[in-house]
Amino acid sequence: MPAVFVLIWATGFIVARYGMPHAPPFTFLLYRYLLSIVCFGMWIAVARVRWPQTGIEWLHLGATGALMHAGYLGGVWAAVKGGMGSGLSALIVGIQPVLTAIWLSVTGTAASRVSGRQWLGLLMGFGGLVLVVWRKLTQGQAGDHVTAVNLSWAVFALLCITAGTLYQKRFVKPCDVRTANTIQLLAAALVTIPLALLEPEAFRWNAQSAGAMAWSVRGLTLGGSSLLYLLIQRGAAASVTSLMYLVPPTTAVMAWLLFAEPVTLTTVIGIGITALGVGLVVRPGAALNR
Repeated sequence: MPAVFVLIWATGFIVARYGMPHAPPFTFLLYRYLLSIVCFGMWIAVARVRWPQTGIEWLHLGATGALMHAGYLGGVWAAVKGGMGSGLSALIVGIQPVLTAIWLSVTGTAASRVSGRQWLGLLMGFGGLVLVVWRKLTQGQAGDHVTAVNLSWAVFALLCITAGTLYQKRFVKPCDVRTANTIQLLAAALVTIPLALLEPEAFRWNAQSAGAMAWSVRGLTLGGSSLLYLLIQRGAAASVTSLMYLVPPTTAVMAWLLFAEPVTLTTVIGIGITALGVGLVVRPGAALNR
């Protein structure tokens, strides 16, 4: 499950490369949420899945949806659309495992605190991430620029995915992933509607934007988001978030295969260090928040 999740989640930047030039970020995401709700709704109807029964369950799921879908995805897409390069945005969001570990160490019980070995793995993973995106950070891409606005969006995305992960682990009771995701997406759509209405740019439907939308719905939301929900419910918060370190290296390999983007020796070393760091965090025997 973790390996499949990383592979699917890593395609997010590939999708953004295809779809971003043809659509404003919040309008694209709103269509993605609504189409995903339709798909989940049909799946739920056919399978006759039971919905959460209490209002507090709906409230907690809605809060995680607002944070992990609307907040995180909206922040990342708005930052990239505003001119921030994928390398820097990946690095900023990649701080999430460290923030999660700090929070658990400060507020968690003795059983949930991050061990010394996990701290070493988290720091190694972040160091490897820096090496992976180093070329994009130093050389940049055409049109890359950092402003107070797009930097704020990236930091906002970081805070949302961190808070959403911790909130779900703490408050969301295990329930069917299909109904859980549908409720989360409904909340995300409600938050995104006013932002989409404020965007002056029109959505231009063509082969690229339609393809990006199709994979965003079927792969990233129905597949990736569902796997993330299950991983958070079943595993430790620090261990799950450390998997995010593997996303930029996997994306780098995909970009090399699909777009012939160069993979340097530094990138390869960074991938190795990142994988080793994640291994130290998730390996059996580490202090896990179960």
